[in-house]
This record gives sequence, C-alpha cells and structure tokens, in this order.
Amino acid sequence: MVAEDSRWEEREPEVDTLEGDEPEPEVGRRADVGRQFLETPIRELRPKAPVTVPEDISVSRALEIMRKKRIGAVMVVSRRRPRRLVGILTDRDVLDKVMTRSGAGRLKVSKVMTPDPEALRPQDSCAFALNKMSVGRFRHIPLVDGDHVPVGILSVRDVVDFLVELIPEEVLNLPPEPQARYVKTQEGD
Repeated sequence: MVAEDSRWEEREPEVDTLEGDEPEPEVGRRADVGRQFLETPIRELRPKAPVTVPEDISVSRALEIMRKKRIGAVMVVSRRRPRRLVGILTDRDVLDKVMTRSGAGRLKVSKVMTPDPEALRPQDSCAFALNKMSVGRFRHIPLVDGDHVPVGILSVRDVVDFLVELIPEEVLNLPPEPQARYVKTQEGD
C-alpha cells in the first residue's frame, strides 16, 4: 500500500526541454567553493574605504556621520600621526552603551567605542574574516596596513555577497519561499 502512494515521496524535479532549448544548468554545491574561500584574499572582495573619526569626537557627531554615510560602523583613530586604529564604534555599541545613558550624545567616542578591535590586513584570507566574525560575533572587521592604519572595512554583507558570487545558481535560483518545491506532478494527483 505504501508503494502505491508515491506522491508523498521526495522526487527529483523533472525538467521539460523543448527542442532547441539548452538544458538547465546542473545545480549543486561546487567542490571548490571552500578552497576558493580559503584562498581568496579580502582585497578581492573590494571592501569599502574606511570612514574614520578621532577618539575625542562626540558620539552625536559620530552618529551623524554614520547616518549621513549610511554605514553601521566608523573606525576610531588616534589624533597622532600615523592615525592608528584605536577602536571601532558600531551601531551595536550605540544600542548597548549609548541609548541607556541620558546625555550620551555629548560623550566622547572613546568612552563607548570597542577599544583595540580585532583587525585584519587586505591580503589575509576571507576565511580568516569569516572566522573572526563568527567567533567574535562581529559584523564589521577593520582592515589595517602594517602600521595599524585603517585602509578599509569588511562587513558581513561583503562576505555574503562573495559567497553568492561563488555559487550564484544555487542561491539565485531558489524558489521564492523556502517551503515551495518545484516538482512536476501529473494531472489528477
């Protein structure tokens, strides 16, 4: 009885091809995605240029810059040359440390920033960035040069966009809803 009612079994999608049509590309995880992710340097993801603020700027001024530039983090640099990375101020810092204080907009960024943030270099692997983001629960990783001067910033969005580039068919050809299935059924089923 179970064998007769096969419509509830998982089925491979059937693809109808018309004469002259090219067959659909085979969708499946590519074996080299992990290797590519391990070997690709961060600079190839074209990270954004750093937006920096001095450590003695007010929180309200830093927030104004973040809002104007539509970014979720600014890198905090020292006033001395070279302008080395000393911290990062993120939207999360604002929610956790600023919103709970009255008059917090007048505070100096140095009082609420995350000091000495984890940073990477543009030549480091994307896998290192993903590891730091996952383990540290970061959404932004500052990129610095050999003197610890900011040269860019990598966001989770940049990493996700790169993964989509590595497996575009698998991601971009998904059905509009997770529960939707592309299974051809015969009329009457």
